[in-house]
Amino acid sequence: MKHLSTAFLGGILLLTTPVLGDEPQTASKRESAESVESETTRYIVQGSSLELARQWVEEVGGTITHELGVIRAVGAELTAEQVAKGEEAEDIRLFEDRKVETETALDDDSDDSDDSDSDSDSDSDRRSNWDSDSDSDSDSNSHSDRDSRSDSRGANARSDRPLSRWELDNLYNRDYGSRDTVYPTIVRAAALHRVGYRGEGVTVAVVDTGLSTSGSQGRWIEKNTWARDRVLVGYNAITGSYGDVHDGNGHGTHVASVIASSRKSTRARRERTYNGIAPDVDLVIVKAFDDDGQGSYLDVIRGIDFAVANKDVYGIRVLNLSFSAPSRSHYWDDPLNQAVMAAWQAGITVVASAGNKGPAPMTVGVPGNVPYVITVGAVSDAVTRRANDDFLTSFSGAGPTYEGFVKPEIVAPGGHLLALIDPWSVLARLFSQWKAGSDYFYMSGTSQSAAVASGAAALLLQYESELSPDEVKCRLIASARPAVTRDGRPGYSIFQQGAGLIDAWGAFEEGIENCANNGLNIDRDLAGIEHYRGRADRNAHGEYFLMGLDAFVWNDGYVWSGAFVWNDGFVWNDAFVWNDAFVWSDAFVWNDAFAWNDAFVWNDAFVWSDGTSQIVGVGAWVEHE
Repeated sequence: MKHLSTAFLGGILLLTTPVLGDEPQTASKRESAESVESETTRYIVQGSSLELARQWVEEVGGTITHELGVIRAVGAELTAEQVAKGEEAEDIRLFEDRKVETETALDDDSDDSDDSDSDSDSDSDRRSNWDSDSDSDSDSNSHSDRDSRSDSRGANARSDRPLSRWELDNLYNRDYGSRDTVYPTIVRAAALHRVGYRGEGVTVAVVDTGLSTSGSQGRWIEKNTWARDRVLVGYNAITGSYGDVHDGNGHGTHVASVIASSRKSTRARRERTYNGIAPDVDLVIVKAFDDDGQGSYLDVIRGIDFAVANKDVYGIRVLNLSFSAPSRSHYWDDPLNQAVMAAWQAGITVVASAGNKGPAPMTVGVPGNVPYVITVGAVSDAVTRRANDDFLTSFSGAGPTYEGFVKPEIVAPGGHLLALIDPWSVLARLFSQWKAGSDYFYMSGTSQSAAVASGAAALLLQYESELSPDEVKCRLIASARPAVTRDGRPGYSIFQQGAGLIDAWGAFEEGIENCANNGLNIDRDLAGIEHYRGRADRNAHGEYFLMGLDAFVWNDGYVWSGAFVWNDGFVWNDAFVWNDAFVWSDAFVWNDAFAWNDAFVWNDAFVWSDGTSQIVGVGAWVEHE
């Protein structure tokens, strides 16, 4: 039997709480020893089939807690003696399950990179503007709405004094006396709302902390733009039962609101634009994290298992995973990643956050490191309604992955997004300074970016329902707008911004095909026949680059030192070479892969270190930028 240690378990933070047996602890050495022997720990027990895993647990006398058919496994409580009995079992693998906690304090790691300002002087001439001439919403590009505070901050959005809720309210809502969002306009989803594309007929499953339906949440998330109920089912993966998915944390409600809020924008009532990206999608709510933001591998995988098993029942086409964790194994060896891959294999478009551990290289977490899925980084709007000064956030996870894949594939708005929340939820009370009115809340993170992308994927699937997950990914990549400088150079490395800023309208128009996941075979990957790596590598100078590209592209877009440059923003332009067939059809980046070779290593030690534990969960709280 292969027994994976705690450090080898792929990545979500893992705090073990042993389950005590029936014997009480006493001062007697004999009784104490018996108590220790009866202590059990939860494991993921994986076999060549679900039945084999179940049978093994029963044979050794363990207690089954979860059935995880999506990865041919069960959850079980096992004693040390029972684990030891499995040492000779060749067809069984054990993954120790540990607790997962959400970081609910300001993230102190987002600015730890020693290189964050290393290129600031050389890049002082690289200031530029957001290219927004294709956006039809004049409000989003209004120069008059940019206040003096925003001008002083510029696109850096970094100051000795943090952003205030008053500043955001003054920008977004001062003229209208209501709560309006900007991100549907930035990604051109608002333009699709006007012509009737709002996600109707598409179901998005959200695996998170649940959904609160009191107050405005009940009106704008439970019901679509026609005031019809659209939450098809709620499943509690913690208890393994239907029904109670109340969100006492707030994160899941906020994410669902970004995806699907059906509240009409007050700035465009006649044009029928809305606060959510896809206001008419149906929703499946899967609660896998409790009200304190804690969960476990077992519960999260059971939630994904529910979505896969019921995809046809509820028409699930998109799976939103707004959580991340440091990678501690190869992508194919992590049991959570295996569940995510099985969802993709089943025809569900999986959207994952890149994580909030940037800006250093190789900080994309689990499950965003899965090469098949759509991984999303975060940009901020620089606290203006203008679209010409948006910038990449410092916390956004950057690639490449350990296996050499370019991640994230795209970026989306993720800085101080306004959305619905239960005012009595943990996050709303803990960070009450970011409450806006009774039911709205500002939150930052790649969790919100993933939600934007999930909504955009749903809009595309309403337009072309026959698209496969690979084809959805291709469309979103090919239509994205990369950041470039005024002199035409890439504003950020491809390992930071992927293909660029998501463009929901552009995905409808883009006709490129077969530009994502070429060379990958998910059936063979899940079967363990072969695994894959991408084209990223690192040279002797510590710079990351893509193998197989000719001299034309040996520039700072493809060769990256890992530094994060603070500047005044870039043109997010749809004319750069990344959108041409040069990259996409020639299969140089994530579009192509080849079988894993054990001889492939980075220039230094392996990406993970034994014994390292980090607290993580549905999303680390990050300071607004």
